[in-house]
Amino acid sequence: MRYLQKYKNWIIVVSIIFGMTVFYYLFIQDSSSVIETNNQGEIDPLTIAEEETTKSDPTEKIKEPTVVVVDVKGAIKHPGVYELPTGTRVHHLIDKAGGMIKEADELAVNLAAPLEDGMVLYVPKKGEVKENQLTAPINSSDINDKVNINLATSEELQTLTGIGPAKAEAIITYREENGLFTAPEDLLNVSGIGEKSFEKLKEEITVK
Repeated sequence: MRYLQKYKNWIIVVSIIFGMTVFYYLFIQDSSSVIETNNQGEIDPLTIAEEETTKSDPTEKIKEPTVVVVDVKGAIKHPGVYELPTGTRVHHLIDKAGGMIKEADELAVNLAAPLEDGMVLYVPKKGEVKENQLTAPINSSDINDKVNINLATSEELQTLTGIGPAKAEAIITYREENGLFTAPEDLLNVSGIGEKSFEKLKEEITVK
């Protein structure tokens, strides 16, 4: 008993140290381990929330294209492909292409129409009837990868069933001399393309 009283203070100190040590390893060390695990591999939910907030920030603006590229054809002085600022109207394109020739039917063209990137503008001659002078850009998903006979190159036309170099050039020549096709059946007007040829490829073509 005297021995315990003699070392009472030491026993208290050792007990306190032992208790603090146990507390540290049971609580503080476990918490540190969780934090360490997060740093080594686990994804912090707060971090995910912050990233999602950043990605969906409505104030983040998407850059719009500053130019449009448009193809102008028909009764125009300088047909071709032109690059103009976004927001340009048809009359701006016609001015840049040198204006219309005297045979052009100006009343058939909407000079105030806005231009879109990839669009085709066809200026008809007087007496030439065309439903659409402005042809929107092709969307392959809308036409199921069909060949647009109004815009296709010789190489693209030759991918059609039964169309070789000669018939492809005949289609292009007809298109340049008579204007854009208004229906797939107009292809029958091209020299060298008859009913049998048309039946083979009619499911492969479109006009737009």
